[in-house]
Amino acid sequence: MTKKRNRTRPALSLQERLNKFTRDARAAASKLPAGAERHSLLQKARDGEAAAEFEQLLSSPGPQDPK
Repeated sequence: MTKKRNRTRPALSLQERLNKFTRDARAAASKLPAGAERHSLLQKARDGEAAAEFEQLLSSPGPQDPK
């Protein structure tokens, strides 16, 4: 018998999830001393911000025709 796929939607939108990820990564990085792990977390936070901006750009209605 095959297992049924979970088809529930996430509670938060993609934009909200990306923003939360970025906040959490920056908070965790602020608790660490300078080093490779902190640098990695800050890079992930920047990547999350870039993804959020890109998602916002893709979800916008685009240029509107002049009236």
